[in-house]
Amino acid sequence: MLTSHLSPSSSASPSSSIGRVLAIGAPGPDREQLTRALESTGYEVDHAVPGDVHPHIRQAPPDAIVALDDGPGGRRCGGEVITEVRSEPAGQALPLVMVTAAAREPAAVADLLRRGADDCLPSGCAPVELSARIAAKLHRVPVPVDQLLRDPRTGLYSGPHFMDELDRELRRPPAARRGGVLAVVGVAEMPALEKRLGPRVHREVAERLAQVAERLGSVCDRLGWDDDGHLLVLMPGVDEETATRGLASFAASVAGTRFVVADENVRLTPAIGFTPLDAYESSAPQPQAPTQPQPQPRTQPSAREAAPGHDEAARRAREAIDEALRHRDLRPVRWEPWMRAKAADGPRHARARVGLSTLRSALTPLLSPVLMLLLGVGVPFLLYQQAYDQLGWDVAAYAYWVVVAGLVASALLIVLECFFSLDAEPRPKAAAQPYPAASAVIAAYLPNEAATIVDTVESFLRLEYPGELEIVLAYNTPHPLPVEDTLREVARRDPRLVLLPVAGSTSKAQNLNAAVTRVRGEFVGVFDADHHPAPDAFRHAWDWLSHGYDVVQGHCVVRNGDSSWVARMVAVEFEAIYAVSHPGRTRLYGFGVFGGSNGFWRTDVLARTRMHGSMLTEDIDSTMRALGAGARIAMDRTLISRELAPTMLRPLWNQRSRWAQGWLQVSLRHLRAALRSDRFTGRQKTGLFVLLGWREVQPWLTLQILPVLLHAAWRAGGADKLDWAVPVCLMAAAVTMSAGVVQAAFAWRLAVPELRRKKAWFWRYLLVTTVFYTHFKNLVARQAHLKEALGERQWRVTPRAAATADAEAS
Repeated sequence: MLTSHLSPSSSASPSSSIGRVLAIGAPGPDREQLTRALESTGYEVDHAVPGDVHPHIRQAPPDAIVALDDGPGGRRCGGEVITEVRSEPAGQALPLVMVTAAAREPAAVADLLRRGADDCLPSGCAPVELSARIAAKLHRVPVPVDQLLRDPRTGLYSGPHFMDELDRELRRPPAARRGGVLAVVGVAEMPALEKRLGPRVHREVAERLAQVAERLGSVCDRLGWDDDGHLLVLMPGVDEETATRGLASFAASVAGTRFVVADENVRLTPAIGFTPLDAYESSAPQPQAPTQPQPQPRTQPSAREAAPGHDEAARRAREAIDEALRHRDLRPVRWEPWMRAKAADGPRHARARVGLSTLRSALTPLLSPVLMLLLGVGVPFLLYQQAYDQLGWDVAAYAYWVVVAGLVASALLIVLECFFSLDAEPRPKAAAQPYPAASAVIAAYLPNEAATIVDTVESFLRLEYPGELEIVLAYNTPHPLPVEDTLREVARRDPRLVLLPVAGSTSKAQNLNAAVTRVRGEFVGVFDADHHPAPDAFRHAWDWLSHGYDVVQGHCVVRNGDSSWVARMVAVEFEAIYAVSHPGRTRLYGFGVFGGSNGFWRTDVLARTRMHGSMLTEDIDSTMRALGAGARIAMDRTLISRELAPTMLRPLWNQRSRWAQGWLQVSLRHLRAALRSDRFTGRQKTGLFVLLGWREVQPWLTLQILPVLLHAAWRAGGADKLDWAVPVCLMAAAVTMSAGVVQAAFAWRLAVPELRRKKAWFWRYLLVTTVFYTHFKNLVARQAHLKEALGERQWRVTPRAAATADAEAS
């Protein structure tokens, strides 16, 4: 022990004390030996026992603290002592040296240093070494990072100092400030990381985020962090649009990077809330011209007194984080007043929003048909009539040729896609790299999927894949369901099944976003809860991805076509879409699309892209964002997954209405930027215009034949006076109708074997689509446009049931 190194000549008198040390330890021989060692080298010593340290530090703070790690009975108590010392404000900056028998155990020493000790010495060290180490700490007083202006290692401002910087920015005159944004960045995985690794991850996560933020350059002028692990970002002199782009780029970089946090390799989901600084101009006092001499204050007010808006700005940015965390889609969220109301009112505010949405949903079906006839037929007819009566212009004649040309162009495009589908790029014959770990993510809303989900999970567990394959069921449910017990039993039986309940989720997009950071696979297959992939699906998907593709979309096949005539029609339609149109467009225009299910992504690409739950077709939106970032998307009609189709018209209407409205949302968001982008070739821009632009115009263009014919009948004095046998008109009608025949024939030719044998289905589809279904889809599209204009965006879930006729009918 320490006494073995003492000699009589080494003692010093209290009058020659070189400092005062608080020795912490249980009374006994060890503490007495420590006391003698300290006094022998000139220190004055006070004593404290663990659990009673605070009064000694408060009443007479020592110059340094030396604590024994070894308690009675060999119990280690150093960590508890460190926590006790550092929890006292006066003890945060005091030098703290631990004396422990475990000083030669690296892991034990590392733990004490992480907890806040400044040094560790073995119990048998010489008094002169102990004294020298204390003296070194006293000459170079340790300062906690949060008390420094900046962390010397990372350059991050501590929380209090960052708020001072924000105060200074808010105190600047509005004319000199020129905008500016305060952003706070949280991490969706923080609760799980903290539970696993402890509160030390807060600082590490903030540091990792700051390393990525530095890539934004001067836009992120000042960075800080708080005790919750949030990264604080001050962006002065930046307009909101520029700030949003920079923050979105930062979020994508974070999501696409794997970080080492506390010796673990993790993927992080940044949640960014921000608020413009312009909103706080009134919080800082503005100079006014005095009408008479004013007395000068004796002291200059502090920054916090002068600009009280900094607390409100930070509070708003953190409230916006809650909304960002809910979606996990990497989009920066601007604070809005309803976020404060939502936090304050809770369920009452949510009920009010639901009630308003329900009222809008009830009114839209009543208003849409009236508006559709008014805008699509009534207004054009009046324009044609007024132009003819007032100006003598026969505008309807020109409109007629525009409509005919549009219908013929649409038909020719369909035929062109059919022929190009025969030349679709074949799947590579073999993988270019060994088969890596893969993950399947099944997104489910359990109340809707309870009848099919167990069957779906069992089908996934039968997949054949040479590498490791995990099955992640990412689901949400408003209340516990008996099927969850069954799923937990399956997961206990087969560890490949990972159950991931996503609390608070309201969409498939949120379930996928929650799952993408948890998966272990190098690539991810995305599926709905009614899908049964072919056994070799994942192996063939890697054949594409290993050759440089980022996404590959497979062929979705309806497996319940025998349930009803609606299901049979959808089964053939899916062959026309996935076996003909998608491969043909991919070959014709040079890019593919992700269809929402039976699509396989490189995990890093999906982590950077995410799904946006605010988009009704989050799959097409993610396609556009991935293509804009340079991703390559392939289409493979031999990559099969079987799913359930709606069996009645009402569910089909709801499904197609959501699809049509979602396509419109994607067109409004992406078409203009895509056509102006340098990333896309002319061929690809043509395809994007057809896919996003022409498809939105066509439903209204086909409707224009009615006002044109009404105007012609009005001019001729009645419909019976019209000549219906105009050759051009007959040829246009023939071309238009032939496109449906060609598409049905190609769908049968390229269909999967079990459907190709059902020729009668294809004949019925040709008849129904010519007489009814094409008009049905155009009607759905027009109503979807009006719903978007009226702000009605409620997602009506398509019901699922077991794949039998009786269950489907129920």
